Amino acid sequence: MKYQKNIINQILLASFFVSSLALAQNIPSAKPEDVGMSSARLKNVKASLQAEVDKGNIPGAVVMINRKGKLVYSEVVGYQDKATNKPMSKDAIFRIYSMTKPLASVAAMMLVEEGKMQLADPISKFMPEFANMQVSQATKDSSGNVEYSLVPAAKPITVQDLLRHTSGIGYPEITSNPNIKKAYTEAGLYVAGGTDYDQRRVTPQDMIAGIAKAPLNSQPGTNWEYGMSVDLLGRVVEIVSGKRLGDFLQERLFNPLQMKDTAFSVPADKQGRIAEALPVDPFTKNPNKLLDVTIKPNNDSGGAGAVGTTGDYLNFASMMLNGGELNGQRILSPMTVNLMASDMLGNRTTVPLAPGQLLMGVDGYTFGLGFMVRQGQGLASVDGSPGEYMWAGAAGTFFWIDPKEQLAVVVMSQVPGPIRPYYRRMIKQLVSSAVVK
Repeated sequence: MKYQKNIINQILLASFFVSSLALAQNIPSAKPEDVGMSSARLKNVKASLQAEVDKGNIPGAVVMINRKGKLVYSEVVGYQDKATNKPMSKDAIFRIYSMTKPLASVAAMMLVEEGKMQLADPISKFMPEFANMQVSQATKDSSGNVEYSLVPAAKPITVQDLLRHTSGIGYPEITSNPNIKKAYTEAGLYVAGGTDYDQRRVTPQDMIAGIAKAPLNSQPGTNWEYGMSVDLLGRVVEIVSGKRLGDFLQERLFNPLQMKDTAFSVPADKQGRIAEALPVDPFTKNPNKLLDVTIKPNNDSGGAGAVGTTGDYLNFASMMLNGGELNGQRILSPMTVNLMASDMLGNRTTVPLAPGQLLMGVDGYTFGLGFMVRQGQGLASVDGSPGEYMWAGAAGTFFWIDPKEQLAVVVMSQVPGPIRPYYRRMIKQLVSSAVVK
């Protein structure tokens, strides 16, 4: 009788393990050892994050891992809202900021696959405002003072330039060119002292007009510079599809992949699930200012405006890992996925920061179409495989997809400060060390 009771308890425990993972998303679950990962080593992920919670450095986090098509790890630590001591939950809704960019990039590639536009198309084909752009060039006079002059763009900005951030369009929060920052401020795309990366303030047409009036930071197609390119790509998707970006994504991506909580704002009945950052950054001592995702934006920001859960995003990452398909829902062809995860920069410059330096403070990465891509085994000071691709968000979210190791990892936390690259390196190393065969 005692033996039977123990067997029943073990079955119930195993059933709970499987069901608790399955609740996260529609990916079949398995024990880590079944797919070449170590349960003992994976414990270091939660332990390390919990230590950061205990120190007061981060409020909380959710981590989910897909290895070889199986969900093998799904854990929470800390608080969804430390101010109210509300514990973190797997269905917490996060501001994903720039992890919106891969979603908008996939939307654009769907339209490319359908022949409705091409990567080589000039964006002026869809937005005539960009037909005659100028570039603001910096030079130094004999005294070393920086002067700016305008020169015509040598070539048109293409759809491909928007996807790989070689358009010459920067971020007002990042650019060092005062003339460009002034133009973006006058267009309402930037408010000094306001919430950063909130391009949702303006209407789609006002965004197009405002960016088009501003000079470019570099000649189109010559330099990788992180900026509002994918926000503008979202406008292209809207013009070509005839639908608002959020509606297009809902119909073509979110619904097929059962990304039930991914959107460009959080409805009233879900607002209790929003994961909140600490009021003050523990490292910089500056207040944390994040997007107000409880209000509907004036435009769906393809560069930074979406929200979602860890499970939702793992569905997206798993679709990409699986060559563009998940659970019978074909989103992209394998050839398109491979193209997006290829080096699109070649010998182009990466001023002021290369993709790897910007995201994780490491070398060894280039950029594809919507994703940062690892070039080789060496150079980078983190584990990974050649061909892996990834991106992250300004409020603390991060994901990577490693086709060689058949691995997709999504980490969501509420850590908007400059410590983010440290945590991205940390979690990447911890997960990589748990891959044992």
